[in-house]
Amino acid sequence: MTTAHRVAAVALAAALAGCALWGRPASAPHFGQDGPDAEAYGASRGYPIGDRTSFFRIPFLVGSHSHLDEIFQSRPIRRATTTSRLERAGSELSLRYEYQGRTLTLDQYLASNPTTGLLVARDDTIFVERYQYARNDTNRFTSWSMAKTVTSMLVGIAIAEGRIRSVDDPAATYVPSLAGTEYGRTSLRHLLQMSSGVRFVEEYRAGDDVSRLVADTFMQRGSGGVGAVTPFNERVAPSGTRFSYASVETQVLGLVLTSAVGRPVADYLREKIWVPIGAEADATWLVDRAGQEATYCCLNAVLRDYARLALLLAHDGNWRGRQIIPAAWIQDATRVRADQPHLRPRTATPFFGYGYQTWIFPDERRMFAFLGVRGQAIYVDPDSRLVMVHTAVRKLPVDPGVVETGALWRAVVRELGR
Repeated sequence: MTTAHRVAAVALAAALAGCALWGRPASAPHFGQDGPDAEAYGASRGYPIGDRTSFFRIPFLVGSHSHLDEIFQSRPIRRATTTSRLERAGSELSLRYEYQGRTLTLDQYLASNPTTGLLVARDDTIFVERYQYARNDTNRFTSWSMAKTVTSMLVGIAIAEGRIRSVDDPAATYVPSLAGTEYGRTSLRHLLQMSSGVRFVEEYRAGDDVSRLVADTFMQRGSGGVGAVTPFNERVAPSGTRFSYASVETQVLGLVLTSAVGRPVADYLREKIWVPIGAEADATWLVDRAGQEATYCCLNAVLRDYARLALLLAHDGNWRGRQIIPAAWIQDATRVRADQPHLRPRTATPFFGYGYQTWIFPDERRMFAFLGVRGQAIYVDPDSRLVMVHTAVRKLPVDPGVVETGALWRAVVRELGR
């Protein structure tokens, strides 16, 4: 875990609190042309998209984070033929939350946070849907590491179908070219839990290991495929004993999935989840030169389809009467076993614990999150079947501003999660 992760997590633990009231009508999404520091994000130039070398620079963040599949090669995930209906509450949830000793409103949150999209829903009802920086409900927002949780859910489906025999199988069982490597010898369980013990430096700085992984996968500077993960082959701790966040471990899981199901991960996602939940829009997943999805990141979808995905998990894998993901898998993915103390909340990190590619809140009540750099987040409260989707363009990969997003989520739970 990086220092920046620790700073954000400690602050998050101290700041999560809030309350909520009801506000204006919510007959349609609310679209804003501006956002905080809009000119720095390229407002006068129409929020330019950038290219392969500039997409992570601040003037291009808004454009690139909603058009990443126009910069890099991707595989489509076609929408469902029949879209599932999402209703709207009669009034928008007008949040009031506590942060740094102040009581703030949703409008104040949006005025100070570079949020591109925000949606709150429960069951089939949307309570809040807001957009900033001239983004709208047809834009495909990139997930970054939120895609890791999606990868985990697909592993669970593959196990239920018998395509993967056991979560305790080593990766090389399904990817023979990993035989003899440390990742090849690592079980799927320990890959899912980011506890392989293999050295991988993820600090979001030039030259670190995740930068190399990015270059070899969706930036397509390397051959991709198995060759993108084999350079990381030094074991520094026994497998299953230490949490260490490493995007490469999700990429190994993606290779396992591709081999086990005999088709691209994006196609498997479409068949097993995207169509069954009635996704309203096409999504995309960035790929490397070998055609392998960058499963540690880079899923791109509209906000309401992210909400559908979150609502599926809020119902423990059941979509309106149909069990799509095994409920037992989601339960396992979002809880820490007693014999794995290194994954507990406030042990794995100063705040969150870790499950199967899923961040776990330190509450008696089971809540979990998908998280991605620069402010991407999906929060899920299964007890109340409540979700919040947040996309953003924070200027730093790991920014303490996520603490305020957490405070906003607590306000949602306190009002709607009763």
